[in-house]
Amino acid sequence: MLQAAGRHGGALPLTPDRECPRAGQWLESKFQPWAPRVLEHWLDGDYDHFDAVMFSRADDSSQRLYYYLGEMQRTGQVGGPEPLIFDVAKIPRQSSLVHIADKLRALADQLSVDRDSLEAAIRQGNSALDGRAPVASGPVCLVAGSPPPDTRLFDAVEQSGFAPVGQTLEQSWLASAAPVEEGSDDPLAALAKALHVQDSGPRSFADPAERLCRQIADSGARAVVIWHIEEDETRTWQLPSERAVLEQSGLPFLVLSRRDWLAQDGAADEIAEFLEGVSA
Repeated sequence: MLQAAGRHGGALPLTPDRECPRAGQWLESKFQPWAPRVLEHWLDGDYDHFDAVMFSRADDSSQRLYYYLGEMQRTGQVGGPEPLIFDVAKIPRQSSLVHIADKLRALADQLSVDRDSLEAAIRQGNSALDGRAPVASGPVCLVAGSPPPDTRLFDAVEQSGFAPVGQTLEQSWLASAAPVEEGSDDPLAALAKALHVQDSGPRSFADPAERLCRQIADSGARAVVIWHIEEDETRTWQLPSERAVLEQSGLPFLVLSRRDWLAQDGAADEIAEFLEGVSA
């Protein structure tokens, strides 16, 4: 939708290691670690060049930060771009699909997106999804779980002689939905359907075990690292089913749970030691 409107500014940039003294006065500790960084950047005016920032109701920290920013702007505590929210209903029932379609139509009206421009953006997005994945330069290690803030975990995998497969936080924010039906009578409805069945995100109703199975198969992984941060309570509940999948797969795996978001707790060293054992 944003591509069709010519208003896609990419993922909201943030500095993972940034200190957040002012944001900490507003946000509780249960926010995802990226949220106080975003607020600190916002308070410093680092996002003033954006017209608007889109938040998702499908993520608890995202929707809560949207409401916090709206109230802070209303009371004059902060300026910056206009916070917007997109409401994605993930319950696998027809009413949720209709709800997403209604929200997409409202967003299309707000952004002045017509049917032809959306259809063109759908074709462009599908074409990008059809692009061939780069050939791995060595045995593949799948890194799953909480999206890390940068590539530091992937660098540890690569330095161990493995090709890392996984998504950083920014990549997860920019990830496309499943391929969208082209040439339909209603591209908005087609896009709603793709969003409804997308199996990523904390409020997805997809089976996490099935998702992990598919990630292993698609990547051709020879080893798997599951990394969950302390604040990622939703994904922690998925760990038993993920562990069962890994045990059944016969692949060597490493589970790192309740970990530090900045990986300052030795996670990179543990990954390197694990992969050294896999290679032995």
